[in-house]
Amino acid sequence: MDAIQQQMLDTYRAARLQEAPPPLPGTYDVRTLRELRDYRRFEAVLSGHLAHGRLRAALARLLPSPRHRTPACR
Repeated sequence: MDAIQQQMLDTYRAARLQEAPPPLPGTYDVRTLRELRDYRRFEAVLSGHLAHGRLRAALARLLPSPRHRTPACR
């Protein structure tokens, strides 16, 4: 069953039980992603890692710097 059908069933059930209808799908997606990001940053700080720039630091360790690359043509 997809999200729209589930939403319709939940709305119907809420109407029959005289309850508030559920929020539309996707209403809290951005908020949830922000909370997940904040939680991961918090966990990083507790474990003694960087809270910001962890991905960039990891890529910098793995990939050579553009300043140190040899030119393709001379």
